Amino acid sequence: MLMNTNIFNDKINKKTELYPFLSWLKKPWRTICMMIMDGVLLCLAAFLALVVRFEFSLTEPVAQGFFYPILFRMPFFVTGALVIFTAFHMYSGMWEFAGTEEFIRLFEACGLSALLLLAILVFSQCPFPRSFPVFTLAFELIFVTLSRYAAYLSHKRRQRGGVRTMLIGGGEAGAMIIQECQRSRFSQNNIVCVIDDDPAKRGQYLRGVRIIGGRDKILQAAKQFDINEILFCIPTASSQEKKHLLTICQETGCRLRTLPALYQIANGEVIMQTIRNVEIEDLLGREPVQVDLERIGAFLNGKTVLVTGGGGSIGSELCRQIAHHAVKQLIIFDIYENNAYGIQQELRRSCPELPLETLIGSVRDKERVRQIFERYRPQIVFHAAAHKHVPLMEDSPNEAVKNNIFGTYNVACMAGEYGVETFVLISSDKAVNPTNVMGASKRMCEMIVQSLNDRYDTKYVAVRFGNVLGSNGSIIPLFRQQIAQGGPVTVTDKRVIRYFMTIPEAVSLVMLAGSDARGGEIFILDMGEPVKIDDLARNMIRLSGLEPGVDIEIVYTGLRPGEKLYEELLIKEEGLRSTDNKLIFIGKPLNICPEDLQKQLEVLWKACMHNSPDIKTLLEQAVPTYHITDNRPA
Repeated sequence: MLMNTNIFNDKINKKTELYPFLSWLKKPWRTICMMIMDGVLLCLAAFLALVVRFEFSLTEPVAQGFFYPILFRMPFFVTGALVIFTAFHMYSGMWEFAGTEEFIRLFEACGLSALLLLAILVFSQCPFPRSFPVFTLAFELIFVTLSRYAAYLSHKRRQRGGVRTMLIGGGEAGAMIIQECQRSRFSQNNIVCVIDDDPAKRGQYLRGVRIIGGRDKILQAAKQFDINEILFCIPTASSQEKKHLLTICQETGCRLRTLPALYQIANGEVIMQTIRNVEIEDLLGREPVQVDLERIGAFLNGKTVLVTGGGGSIGSELCRQIAHHAVKQLIIFDIYENNAYGIQQELRRSCPELPLETLIGSVRDKERVRQIFERYRPQIVFHAAAHKHVPLMEDSPNEAVKNNIFGTYNVACMAGEYGVETFVLISSDKAVNPTNVMGASKRMCEMIVQSLNDRYDTKYVAVRFGNVLGSNGSIIPLFRQQIAQGGPVTVTDKRVIRYFMTIPEAVSLVMLAGSDARGGEIFILDMGEPVKIDDLARNMIRLSGLEPGVDIEIVYTGLRPGEKLYEELLIKEEGLRSTDNKLIFIGKPLNICPEDLQKQLEVLWKACMHNSPDIKTLLEQAVPTYHITDNRPA
């Protein structure tokens, strides 16, 4: 359900409704009052009709002979006219947004009520001037039309020529947004209607804007009120509820904007500056991982922390989150100087007191790695350095082996030799039953750290998750670029599905894994429901205000080399046990023979150093669950 907070204790702003001072009444009583006022207007119309007929003198005997008989029949006329008005929906429409159809209906109702008046006078044998029904109809049309048209004009005067906006959520957050739009002369939003699922709120007014109904009215209202933009203002909504509502809103073709989650709104204040565009993350329908900051703080505080690949998508976010804890020193290690420089400058601005070292080098260089461990003596290592682009690694498998496998081996061995307390490997769901070199190399990395866990006192763990939204080289930036260029958007296969998570979620999992490490675990996140890549592409096009297949073409290119139709998170041999966090599980693979693994590593090393064309076959022998595939077209 949408928010159900009563905000009507505040001073009521000036309304655009038919009778502004009635907005505080509940709908049935408001309707009754409006009917009484219409009854008064009908009586006034009849009175003025007689006045005009007798040239503004009702004291003449002839006029008196008509006045009282007509007066006695007015209750019947007013009652019948109000029934007609009700039948013609004169009390259920939103006259501030009335169009030609509404005013035609008004004229029909007034005309029918005039015929009713004539019928009452004739059948009751009441004396009346022949011009009386005509004059009554004329005044009735004037009074009733003007009363409705006043609301219409009032609304038009209040319009600032801004963006016609629909608000989703009739609670406190929505009230604050409306209030700010009304007060600020700089606001471009003209909020014309509100959607809320609470039946008690329907027909009510939220700071002068009518709540027209629940989510079933979204599509209809978008057309009826010519909506340009929809604001989602339910910061307390669950991810699933938000996904459902935003999916409906997408069908309108309107621009979608949203408030951040409740915990992201500083001091509980809702201001226009907090509103952002709806991103594809909002449509995942996943609840974010809840982290125990105290546990993570106890794990990191006072420690020297090394992050390899610290300039990458995951590595840089790790550095950001680590920087907010009282670490003794943070060391960023990356081969790409521009990435390393970027995160260095960002952290110096945001955390000027942070003891920070930024180092350039490759994890392939064993001596460079040894030099860093010798000098800085890190106590915690997050190993995020890796080649991760699946198709490129299919074309350069030796480089994947050198960097991913032996880079991990170098860092992991140094961690053990120099007494690192905890070593955390960033792995991937592609390590499960891999069909590509990248996934096989990550599976080999998992095997390495699990074997070293028995050799050294260091606690070695791996963290396995699915695709990360917005990471370098991922599909989201590619789709954004293709949409910005006017298309086409390329999807490999309609059937492809993937698990997704946000970068902060991925890093939260990594941090939790480190704090919960006992040694030898593979931490696995419950990724929720998988997402079809085809649906992802279409949603991103719609979020850009365009129509898939009309404005932006979608082209299906076929599976890439090494690509699966779906990814897995658990190897069948692995057991699975829960943790105190319901979204995080631990997989425990079978024991690995260190001697056999060492022999396989020696074979792979010799092969990749000579850029052997048989490296994939050798990797298949080393990783039993790896099966070589080639999706290249014949």
